[in-house]
Amino acid sequence: MPILLFLIDTSASMNQRTDLGTSYLDIAKGAVELFLKLRARDPASRGDRYMLVTYDEPPYCIKAGWKENHATFMSELKNLQASGLTTLGQALRSSFDLLNLNRLISGIDNYGQGRNPFFLEPSILITITDGNKLTSTAGVQEELHLPLNSPLPGSELTKEPFRWDQRLFALVLRLPGLASTEPEQLGSVPTDESAITQMCEVTGGRSYCVRTQRMLNQCLESLVQKVQSGVVINFEKTGPDPLPTGEDGLMDSSRPSNSFAAQPWHSCHKLIYVRPNSKTGVPVGHWPIPESFWPDQNLPSLPPRTSHPVVRFSCVDCEPMVIDKLPFDKYELEPSPLTQYILERKSPHTCWQVFVTSSGKYNELGYPFGYLKASTTLTCVNLFVMPYNYPVLLPLLDDLFKVHKLKPNVKWRQAFESYLKTLPPYYLLPLKKALRMMGAPNLISDNLDCGLSYSVISYLKKLSQQTKLESERILASVGKKPPQEIGIKVKNHSGGGVSLTHNKNFRKLLKEIIGETAPRLAELNTKEFAGFQVGLLNKDLKPQTYRNAYDIPRRGLLDQLTRMRSNLLKTHKFIVGQDEDSLHSVPVAQMGNYQEYLKTLASPLREIDPDQPKRLHTFGNPFKQDKKGMMIDEADEFVTGPQNKVKRPGEPSSPLSSKRRRSMSLLLRKPQTPPTMLPSLTTFTRRRWKMVNSHPMASCQNLLPRSL
Repeated sequence: MPILLFLIDTSASMNQRTDLGTSYLDIAKGAVELFLKLRARDPASRGDRYMLVTYDEPPYCIKAGWKENHATFMSELKNLQASGLTTLGQALRSSFDLLNLNRLISGIDNYGQGRNPFFLEPSILITITDGNKLTSTAGVQEELHLPLNSPLPGSELTKEPFRWDQRLFALVLRLPGLASTEPEQLGSVPTDESAITQMCEVTGGRSYCVRTQRMLNQCLESLVQKVQSGVVINFEKTGPDPLPTGEDGLMDSSRPSNSFAAQPWHSCHKLIYVRPNSKTGVPVGHWPIPESFWPDQNLPSLPPRTSHPVVRFSCVDCEPMVIDKLPFDKYELEPSPLTQYILERKSPHTCWQVFVTSSGKYNELGYPFGYLKASTTLTCVNLFVMPYNYPVLLPLLDDLFKVHKLKPNVKWRQAFESYLKTLPPYYLLPLKKALRMMGAPNLISDNLDCGLSYSVISYLKKLSQQTKLESERILASVGKKPPQEIGIKVKNHSGGGVSLTHNKNFRKLLKEIIGETAPRLAELNTKEFAGFQVGLLNKDLKPQTYRNAYDIPRRGLLDQLTRMRSNLLKTHKFIVGQDEDSLHSVPVAQMGNYQEYLKTLASPLREIDPDQPKRLHTFGNPFKQDKKGMMIDEADEFVTGPQNKVKRPGEPSSPLSSKRRRSMSLLLRKPQTPPTMLPSLTTFTRRRWKMVNSHPMASCQNLLPRSL
């Protein structure tokens, strides 16, 4: 389960603007969100854990730690503000302490018992900064200082604050403030020249000098590919260089070997990939990498170890050894000058043995615990971790199964006992498990000794308990705000205004204040007015004239006096201090109080036509009326016919009259009943009646033949 910790620079310099119109802090927030989107494409990202740390004072710098979920992480990321100092060293120390919080509790470091590559917490630290000068309360720092005094118990057991499964990557923002006219150069992103670059290289990471938005996206895609499970190891050459090989892969003794010239592949600081098991999803291993000291029960304390083990390899070609059913661990090396040199030799059937200095009891260099070997297809280089001093153990085990048939004689037992004396005590338990898997469980007694003294074991248990308490204290402080400083705050009035004595238009301003008839205006001393201040105008702040009479301009005195009189005498039901125009400025809480407003309104006037049917509702069509009580317009009868006619009381229903009405035109029919006799007709019907009577063809009705 990889841990992704983002260390965001929240110093004040992150507020500077770029040519994109956004600040560096905004770009950093967007970079984190884009990284999460790119990472989400990988199905393995489901088990990722995200943390967020800033440049604030510890422990308030931890915004999202072990217990916070993804929603809290995103919320804290959006609320970040840049207002502090560039305390990079302290922020890095706090980040490493947060990652190392549970390591002593779980025993993942296995102090004094060998280093297990398959027991790890792969962590990626991604810091986003502007690369400016490092600042602190003491001043500007020229070098990156990483404090070694950590409040975390057990930090003295490791020389460095980081561990071998923790890598640091830095995105140093160098975006310009103005748009550049030069064409953008494509290719690999160079490393930055700031102090954080060396820190990244020490942990096995690197830095990126980001100059454009496209380069930033390219770096984020590269960082997503570097989220790998593995540990960092220092590989150093011991002994002479190997003989150069010819084109056919055979040794060429005629070509000299420059064993004295330092080559890049002589010392490499690279990662070995620890692949998880396809079935369980957890890395599985058997053999540790030995410690750089021989554990003795007389040691009062453990010597501090380095974060990355120093593994030395001998360039003497050996034959790779392996026997049936004996477990071994295989790790792939990250591409480096060392892997390139081994692959160029094209010798997949030879290997180079690896050692850890001072790991043996009787040998300064130690005995080999594995070997480096190129793959058969010459595509990568693998590190094979075997039992300690495997060149002696493997022939003994081969004779045990093939010659003695699991019934060893005295000579074999003496040779095996001699081998166990050269074996570090912490190898006895994994060797016993391996022999049990092979079918020989009784070769090693059950009284196993870890090799550590009682005082060391008690000290490690005590550290575990102290770390648990410290872990709970730090986790409880996550999300809390730093306490506010208590003190007396004095407002600086000198910086908030402009003195009258420094005003260029002082005399003109003085005339407006005291009038034109001021005597001895030219003899006034400006020092007498040094105490007067002219406040800086704020266009967004409107003067509140009903609170301060001095805010009233001279031209508005009479108008304001009238308003003040009405407020005092309460002649209008206004809010005190407001006029009729500001009456409509009602608070939001009172905007829905419509009933109180209706009480102050006058009673409505009566309807002009009380016989007009009322509308059923005001929703939808406002002209929709009740059709049951509405009368039918006579003008519509000639158009629609009698089938849609509604019979009114007292109207004749003879077929002759209906036939005559259908044959006659609207313009030729003379109304028999005046409009005044139809009080129930609508206004629309009356308007049509007048239009028919005023038509010039209405008087010619009797001149036309009856057939028309």
